[in-house]
Amino acid sequence: MPAMISLEEFELEIRSEGYDEVVIRKWEPNDLAPPHQHPFAAKLLICEGEMWITVGDTTRHLQAGDRYELPSGQLHSERYGPAGAIYWAARKNP
Repeated sequence: MPAMISLEEFELEIRSEGYDEVVIRKWEPNDLAPPHQHPFAAKLLICEGEMWITVGDTTRHLQAGDRYELPSGQLHSERYGPAGAIYWAARKNP
């Protein structure tokens, strides 16, 4: 598992990449987010638990320490593991 960084380090890193907002998202065990899209680009850092994100025919399993990026408007769905998940989401708003 990759070494975790602090929230402050994450914020400094993503702001230097043009992201303008960071939110902390917490998902309950076995939550599902049906297909949806966002008006912002997102960069995630998984802090606890696990999730599966599906874009098209590709599903990626993410665990603590993993990162994932989604462009603005990308249709995707999410599924969370038996312990739920917490992740930091950087948003690059239009």
